[in-house]
Amino acid sequence: MWHIEACCNYIISLLSYPVESCSGWVNLVRCIRKLVRFFDSIKGSLMKSFYVTALSLALGMFASVSAEGDLATVVENCNGCHGDDGVSQWSDVPTIAGVPEYVHADALYFFRDEERPCSESEYKQGDTSRPATTMCAAVADLSDEMLDELAAYYFELPFVAAQQEFDAGLAAAGKAVHDESCDKCHSEGGSNPDDEAGILAGQWMGYLEATFAEYASGAREQDKKMKEKMDALSDADTTALIHYYASQQ
Repeated sequence: MWHIEACCNYIISLLSYPVESCSGWVNLVRCIRKLVRFFDSIKGSLMKSFYVTALSLALGMFASVSAEGDLATVVENCNGCHGDDGVSQWSDVPTIAGVPEYVHADALYFFRDEERPCSESEYKQGDTSRPATTMCAAVADLSDEMLDELAAYYFELPFVAAQQEFDAGLAAAGKAVHDESCDKCHSEGGSNPDDEAGILAGQWMGYLEATFAEYASGAREQDKKMKEKMDALSDADTTALIHYYASQQ
């Protein structure tokens, strides 16, 4: 898992081995962001620990109570929307099984910090009488450690491409767009987890359409190089790309 120590070691390693790949730059930015969050939280964490310890002493006991529950409990809640083992059966919900650990953890941090759009969704399975929720609400009370554990857990599960209809002509056009504009950071048609840039190939079209729309509107943050690529795409290019990714089943 990419904890603070791993991030420090990674940054130190760059003194001897400069960053050359897209994934290397992505990892560097994410590590710096994680370290900033860590140092920002130290003061608050120390005060929180002080008050918890003082209260425990006053009660004559030492206790550690967490609202987040254990990993199995959190996973069960996640699967209520994302499907068994993180494999979605619904077009508007992404499959999260097999998503690169660091990419997934970073997304969870963004949601917890409400730095990504958080649209409301009904629970798809399990207790569907539960009120609709958002990704921001689902992870709001989870610790850094739990977010990292979740990302590591789902990374070990196999990604399963969505079985969905697509237009073969658009898919062929989309492959040309991908090869020219996207393949450098999303290699092997957007299916390579080693890129640490998410998995596009085999994702649900509905989810991809919503994500591309968020990028186009500026609602979802993207790095400078990706924004330049995205801004250069026409609506037709975007549609073709989505059909190309959907075609990889």
